[in-house]
Amino acid sequence: MFFELPLTHQIAIIYFASINVLTFFWFGLDKLQAQLQTRRTPEKVLWFLSLVGGSLGALTAMKFFRHKTKKGSFQTIFLLIFCMQVAVVFFVLSL
Repeated sequence: MFFELPLTHQIAIIYFASINVLTFFWFGLDKLQAQLQTRRTPEKVLWFLSLVGGSLGALTAMKFFRHKTKKGSFQTIFLLIFCMQVAVVFFVLSL
């Protein structure tokens, strides 16, 4: 079934699956760095990964690792990114 899709859809599926897995593990790495009190991943990197398509991976990681869930400033920016992506998806699906 996957290979019956147009090539652009196949590439999009692979991209979004990959970026979400990468984002999930990057959040996990940052949580580990926090626990070990070593150099942390900058929040801008985590936001960027979310912005380029990794929002679901980020949201899953925040719940799974209980990471970045209480930091209001991080949550505000993440929520804006997530809402923007939901709006884009609805717009694209309405075409």
